Amino acid sequence: DPMEESKMDDAVYGSELLPKESSGPVALSVNRAKQLISLYTMVQNPNMTHLKISELIVLPPLWIRCDGSDPEHTYWLGAEPLKAGNKITGINFYMVTCDGPTADKTHFANLEELKMAHKKKHHSSIVMTKGFAQYELIRAAAIEDTIVESESNISVDITWNTVDKVLETPPLISAATLNIALESGDPRSPVYQLYRELQFLLALAEGLKTGVTEWPEPLESESAVELVREFLTGNCCLLDGDRGTSHFTEIKGNSTYNFKSIRDLNKLVSVSSYQELIECFALIIKSLEHGEIQPWIHQGSSSLLSKLIQQSYHGKIEVISLSGITPIQMLLEIGLDKMKKDYVSFFIGQELATLTYLDYFISTSVDLQEQVHRVQKLHHMLEIMVSCTVLLQFKHENLFPLTQICMKYYKENPLNEKHVFQLPIRPALVKKFYQNDHPEIWKVDISSVHGQKEAKTTWQVSTNPPVEHMTSNNTGLFSDSTVNGSSEERMYFITMAQCSQVHFT
Repeated sequence: DPMEESKMDDAVYGSELLPKESSGPVALSVNRAKQLISLYTMVQNPNMTHLKISELIVLPPLWIRCDGSDPEHTYWLGAEPLKAGNKITGINFYMVTCDGPTADKTHFANLEELKMAHKKKHHSSIVMTKGFAQYELIRAAAIEDTIVESESNISVDITWNTVDKVLETPPLISAATLNIALESGDPRSPVYQLYRELQFLLALAEGLKTGVTEWPEPLESESAVELVREFLTGNCCLLDGDRGTSHFTEIKGNSTYNFKSIRDLNKLVSVSSYQELIECFALIIKSLEHGEIQPWIHQGSSSLLSKLIQQSYHGKIEVISLSGITPIQMLLEIGLDKMKKDYVSFFIGQELATLTYLDYFISTSVDLQEQVHRVQKLHHMLEIMVSCTVLLQFKHENLFPLTQICMKYYKENPLNEKHVFQLPIRPALVKKFYQNDHPEIWKVDISSVHGQKEAKTTWQVSTNPPVEHMTSNNTGLFSDSTVNGSSEERMYFITMAQCSQVHFT
């Protein structure tokens, strides 16, 4: 009852619980947190008969943020019931402390000392150790001698049993998982031109929804009308993305991709206004009506222009009003057809997927907006495959399972360039990228088994704060490393997580 507490205690308690600017639960002092943990333990202890609790209820685990103001710099205290069936038999207590950042290795723990402390605390004669390390790979990989800097992140998580010393490099027999979070649109990417075309289609799709289209900077210096007129008077007979499809060179050794956009779309991409687009389509339709061109159309195309082309084979074309959103829709359909063929050409050409497996992404049975959304997914997957090939020198044996993982995700989920795709790999595949680098995270778990229960001590170093509510004077100096993480020293936060148990019976 707060009325029974002193006014001073009330004042302290009140100030601790005042909402702060930062989100999330307020960090309390360790003393206040310990009081709450004690109350939490007492109300679940069957031996506390004087509390006259008629029926004991097993409470959910309790975790309390602490402000780190104590000498050990405690940032979390936790408590969790130990149960035998539905009966509570005790409480597991957890304490997480953190210090740093520091590059002074004299602050780092000695593994043998950590193991001895664990044995003494938990009265165990045998302990097991398990290591974990995370390395960033995209920072350590260069494209055209420049370091990739973006929201994108490719890292590898490595776990292994039996740790010999703190900060040891993981052995090659470890288990490893590649984590890939990649944002499209890096100007240095071999598929950047394709990305620009996709942005144009997105602008058209948005224009269909809002009625306002923002025309991008033309890709050609010559006007679109002149380009289309030259195209029509020449011998090229394709408007629909069948002949002249984007060409992808075979990947051999360290060669990169060569993406040549077909000229057809580029001529129309060069339009700088709505009026210019109308003029371009008027020229094309006029040529069709007069039989001056007989373009091929690829199977499965359902665009409005495809229908006009089919009609032209029989010498009669229905009249289309080039007004309103119709020209925008026609250009968007042409662009979608062309880009779908680009992506299909890549995934099938590299033997990463079959046409049947790609059907979901290129289907014309859904509306145009959904087709655009699915083409965005295709482009994101393409960026991932190209990045893993160019940056990490992945071969087909690694790209194929990664493609399957990405396609499975995107058949079930909307576009999400922040999603982390995970691929199990052998550490040897990426070892050259991390073997001389400092880890972003390195930790060791020391555990011992006590009947059916496990006691664990964790010691960890990390370049970023392990808890989000660390005070500002302890954060901000994440790393003093140079490019490629090749500096001699790395600033680390040092974290320790320990547990202890109290049994009621």
